[in-house]
Amino acid sequence: MSKQKPEVLGRAGAAECCPTLLTAPLDEEQAAELAPVFKALGDPVRLRLLSLIASRQGGEICVCELTPAFDLSQPTVSHHLKLLRQAGLIDCERRGTWVYYWLRPEMTDRLAAILTRPATAADTAS
Repeated sequence: MSKQKPEVLGRAGAAECCPTLLTAPLDEEQAAELAPVFKALGDPVRLRLLSLIASRQGGEICVCELTPAFDLSQPTVSHHLKLLRQAGLIDCERRGTWVYYWLRPEMTDRLAAILTRPATAADTAS
């Protein structure tokens, strides 16, 4: 058995051609940074909220349009939105009495890059 340590996917590696989990493991800092993002996405309500925000024409949606889509109170929906914001998946801006939300594509792009499986010869043969 080899005693060689595996190469760890560090920040420098992330800037180089988007390595994935299948090409190198995350370092401790990256795993700690990404865990809250995956935890936020692990709740069906938050996943659906993210989907509603991301698919919105124009790129943003008012909280007044999100709340009726759920059988939840407005404070509960706001709590879920807060967790998505803390995870860096969405951002918002208050305009008068309403708050508008939009997707932070840099975070979803980062997740997509990390989770993307590199193409193999078997993929192109079929």
